[in-house]
Amino acid sequence: MKKNSVKNVRINGEVQKVLAEIIRAEIKDPRIHPFTSVIAVEVSPDLKTAKAWISVLGDEQTKADTMAGLRSAYGFIRKQLAKEMNLRNTPEITFIMDQSIEYGVNMSKKIEDVTKSLQRDDEVQDE
Repeated sequence: MKKNSVKNVRINGEVQKVLAEIIRAEIKDPRIHPFTSVIAVEVSPDLKTAKAWISVLGDEQTKADTMAGLRSAYGFIRKQLAKEMNLRNTPEITFIMDQSIEYGVNMSKKIEDVTKSLQRDDEVQDE
């Protein structure tokens, strides 16, 4: 099976959806922030391993606590994933903190600041 086959893409999406639901509704660990999102999941073609990119809205301490909570609940998450999905193998999940949303918000803010600064400069020159 090729890495980007239709079957693999479908499995990635389904694992992402089920994993997000498990994290949102079934884990009771208070360290896991309520605004935790599963951005993407990449399951290996042999279904043995999976990488899950996680995004957390909050400061660095909140992110660290959420990752610790996810690692602590790893066995429960994998068991629930096996129960929800009928796969030949239940993949071993590696959680990776995704900074792309935070980076995008930061860049948008910087662009907005520069745009406002340019507009002020234009207004000063017009006077």
